[in-house]
Amino acid sequence: MERQDTAHSMSHSEKSVAPRVAELIEPALEDMGFELVDVEFLSRQGRWVLQLFIDKEGGVTIEDCARVSREFGDLIDSRDIIDHAYVLEVSSPGIDRPLKKIKDFQKAVGSKVKVRTGNPVDGRANFTGYLETMEGDLITMNVEGVRVSFRIGDLEKANLVYEF
Repeated sequence: MERQDTAHSMSHSEKSVAPRVAELIEPALEDMGFELVDVEFLSRQGRWVLQLFIDKEGGVTIEDCARVSREFGDLIDSRDIIDHAYVLEVSSPGIDRPLKKIKDFQKAVGSKVKVRTGNPVDGRANFTGYLETMEGDLITMNVEGVRVSFRIGDLEKANLVYEF
């Protein structure tokens, strides 16, 4: 759905949009029985897109996505977080679910994951392997038989890897 914010507002940094939207909607989403997995605000083919990734026990339906879109579209617009036209997309995280929060990593222990570090470690930034342990904010992975540890804050990106 295309949204046009007609109210006059101050210009906001594009980077601040996702965390502000998350802070605004996460409590109400949880009250509805959903988990907010991720929020992304990006320009795609010349159009701004606000993506909400939601999940719930048993999975997310198309009806769930439509309901969340209806519930939160006007709320987001009313707060002047985004001061130009954008498209709101609500979807489930899919099979390569992003790992963002400590609880995401805790649930993923024993699973295959792919991480990208902000700064290269031993000359590389991308690691794929099995998440063996999670203690505090430190994860340990088995990458091709070698144990490697990372602080969650040092990761640029982390995803579950779906194995067929």
